[in-house]
Amino acid sequence: MPSGLFKPAGDSDAFPQYVSPIQRVDSPQAPKPGQRLPDSNIEQNERVQVKALQGERYRLFAPCPQGLEEALSLELQALGYENVQTGRAGCHFDADWIGVMRANLSSRLATRILLEVSHAPVTNEEDILALARVTPWERWFGPEQTLRVDTSAVRSPMQSLQYCNLRAKDGICDRLRDLEGARPSIDTVRPDAKVHLFLDETSATFYLDTSGESLFKRGWRHDKGDAPLRENLAAGLLVLSGWDPSKPLIDPFCGSGTILIEAAWMALGAPPGIWRPFHFERLRCHDQRLWRDIKDEARSMIAPRLDTPLIGYDINPTVLDAARSNLERSHLTLETIRFEQGDALKIRPETEAGWIVTNPPYGERLEHQDEDFWPNWASNLKQNFANWSVNMISSDLELPRHMRLKPKRRYPLYNGALDCRLFCFDMVPASYRNNETAPGTSEDSASDD
Repeated sequence: MPSGLFKPAGDSDAFPQYVSPIQRVDSPQAPKPGQRLPDSNIEQNERVQVKALQGERYRLFAPCPQGLEEALSLELQALGYENVQTGRAGCHFDADWIGVMRANLSSRLATRILLEVSHAPVTNEEDILALARVTPWERWFGPEQTLRVDTSAVRSPMQSLQYCNLRAKDGICDRLRDLEGARPSIDTVRPDAKVHLFLDETSATFYLDTSGESLFKRGWRHDKGDAPLRENLAAGLLVLSGWDPSKPLIDPFCGSGTILIEAAWMALGAPPGIWRPFHFERLRCHDQRLWRDIKDEARSMIAPRLDTPLIGYDINPTVLDAARSNLERSHLTLETIRFEQGDALKIRPETEAGWIVTNPPYGERLEHQDEDFWPNWASNLKQNFANWSVNMISSDLELPRHMRLKPKRRYPLYNGALDCRLFCFDMVPASYRNNETAPGTSEDSASDD
């Protein structure tokens, strides 16, 4: 690539002489013809802006871990959102500004909530600059706030995402400088406002990130263990497993306790975002009193106690100490979840039926495991966990064969970059002992289906 294409342009006023076809954007946030732009005096203008925002509808995108799109769609519909459509690694939906705040507060599966502020066809980087210049950023943030811009693309013909990102940032800063006399400072670590530019084959879309840090960061997990499972993926495993929050739940490889803590919050009806900050709180349109009322209402709906037995086992006592520390930081009492040292090959259920949902060791975590580990664990399940639903995520796609069990369902998922499956088995009180010893048997059926 010619080096001259990437000359620094961040603080330069000299832009290529290019006339873009983009003159305006069809956006509910765009000023009406003849409408005066907001004053820079935010204190005087704040309440007027809030009322205007509450009366508008927005198109939003909620990304999520790949494989959870359908589950996220059902979650958003259950939360009352309209026009929910599944997409690639996420869902689109409509909401007003109160709905934006509640989505951040309540979604267990979304990674963040992105508000679409403008969209237009683009053919080159200068179209991106032009689109950024006509987008009404001043309604959301100004020079008094710091800014970060990120760019991603799918099948875009643009040659350099870095240069596209630079053009987007320059367009945003130029508009605010022209309207309010100053440009926002760039902060890539802890910005007040985050903008996402998404490019496809023919168009560009600007999103305002209303979440800030990813929504899976609930604010309680400091100790992650050897194989961290993000909180929204852990919640997704519980949803896909069909776990009934009134029924017992065991995680025999509990690690830092993520699955069980997510389960406790689900059973109590505690919103996952109740204890963490969000980026929409830093925007010009934020109404602190309204946000406080929304959170107070959500807190009033949390159950006062949890009677569901939730039990976590791990063979490593140090890992259990980390799980208990996470439990304490998650605003749950230490009695909510029982964390006990135990060998998955030897544990026994305390009730006749329930769920196992777990992230067992695989890959590097199995380096020192005996090759009979999986068959031995399967034997324990067959002999002692009849009537239980067993659900495990693994990047080992041959796991059912190793266990000689046939999954009732399997869901493709990604744990970070790892291509995984959630294997779901229904343990039925069949003649497993006979099956295990029958000549030529290589796989037992774990369910009648």
